[in-house]
Amino acid sequence: MLATKDYTIGQITAQDYRAAAVFEKFGLDFCCKGNRTIEDACERKGLKASAVYAALEQLNEQSGGDQIDFNSWPLDLLIDYIEKKHHRYVLEHIPVLEAFLEKIAAVHGKNHPELIEIRALFIGCAQELSNHMYKEENILFPFIRKMMEAKANSRALGFIPFKTVENPIAMMEHEHDTEGDRFRKIAELTNGYSAPADACATYRAAFAELRAFENDLHKHIHLENNILFPKAIVLEKELLEVDA
Repeated sequence: MLATKDYTIGQITAQDYRAAAVFEKFGLDFCCKGNRTIEDACERKGLKASAVYAALEQLNEQSGGDQIDFNSWPLDLLIDYIEKKHHRYVLEHIPVLEAFLEKIAAVHGKNHPELIEIRALFIGCAQELSNHMYKEENILFPFIRKMMEAKANSRALGFIPFKTVENPIAMMEHEHDTEGDRFRKIAELTNGYSAPADACATYRAAFAELRAFENDLHKHIHLENNILFPKAIVLEKELLEVDA
């Protein structure tokens, strides 16, 4: 467990994903804002960093269990996983959630007007995520695969359409921040996905689906921001040094 002042929250989580639960417990963002150190994040939240370190230390005393070491995967395999696991999850669950939120907003919106805003926020998220994933699958990810092939075959990288992979990565990270902020607002409006006493079964199902969607999105963004993107930047620099 890399729980030292020299590592960011994202780097710690990349080494051991169990740390994500610790950071979630303290309200520390390990995906979109994973580039902060524990000290910096705690200072912003008014928390004691020592308490976070103590919780992380407890993980060191436990077995690692069956967690997957994504940090050791080759980038093309990690991309395949992100597309088939997380992109597919998003596309499959968007229509389910849109239908749930449409129904409960129509039925319960009068007594719970926040449902109207929640629905609007999720529709915006669904549209932006769909566009975001399209850009990843058709622009950024193919270029990372191209870099992997160039390295494997000792070939020159050749033409880079966006000057450097850091440019589309910066755009993707900005979009991650936007959706992270949007879901933080949804979590706030739903009171942490806690359905009110008068909620029907669909109401409760919608909140449960929203919570699951956010959890998947956190892991999805973590894999990209904290593992895939930094390694892609390093790989590009290695290839350009060889080409030079």
